[in-house]
Amino acid sequence: MRSFILMLLVGVGIQAQWLNNRDSGIPRTKDGKPNLSAPAPRASNGKPDLSGVWQGEGAPISELMKILPGGANGLGEDRPPITFLNVLHGSKPEEDPLRPELRTAYQRRAAGALTTPPPALCPPPPMPFALSFPSPFKIVQTPKLTLMLFETDTFFRQIFTDGRKLPEDPQPSWLGYSVGKWQGDSLVVETVGLIPFAPLDMFGHPHSEALRVTEQFQRRDFGHMDVQVTIDDPNAYTKPFTYKIPMYLLPDTDLLESFCTEDEKDAAHMKR
Repeated sequence: MRSFILMLLVGVGIQAQWLNNRDSGIPRTKDGKPNLSAPAPRASNGKPDLSGVWQGEGAPISELMKILPGGANGLGEDRPPITFLNVLHGSKPEEDPLRPELRTAYQRRAAGALTTPPPALCPPPPMPFALSFPSPFKIVQTPKLTLMLFETDTFFRQIFTDGRKLPEDPQPSWLGYSVGKWQGDSLVVETVGLIPFAPLDMFGHPHSEALRVTEQFQRRDFGHMDVQVTIDDPNAYTKPFTYKIPMYLLPDTDLLESFCTEDEKDAAHMKR
């Protein structure tokens, strides 16, 4: 692929690899392999248990090549979901909800994304972009709090399910403020308070402080989960839009620490 995607994936492509850890809680086939098509597990309250190490399913090479022609994933990193590159991939031009006054700036950023290398001091992965990263994250589900532990830059996210309300005047942050509740077998999460200068994808789709993100987590079976993301930002888009990130479970393994700036030597040579 073009240089930008190869360089970026070097920073996020560490695969979870706690070796030789056979999880006794995983259903198995007769030959001992994880049975990822078994029914989804249930928590003590009867709701699906989302706990586990997950990763977004990579888009087919044929789809990625339409966006990044002339390249190939030559470094061996996992392919990213298509939403890692463009959350509006597949939308018809006449249906693009990006506000006209923001279109020129977006097109400039999108063109530069194919040629501009990532910064030496990379920023924290923002929400909801982080869910599309081609790297593992771990969900730890409890009755009142669901934790997401991301391998990329070793950061965490809290989703409160204790009945609290979202703050009325949140201090903007990279991950925002998240509360969740169960609707049937789906965990529905509302997030506000996201910083306005973090993009929604690699191509740089923008958002404002008015952004409200709704995620719906649905574990289809033991080894597969769908995450539906709805973007609602009247300052940046003419209407809400939704995209889906299929996830797969990484069994018999766990996260490793990973820091983008580890062994970084460029900052000392940069002009101030």
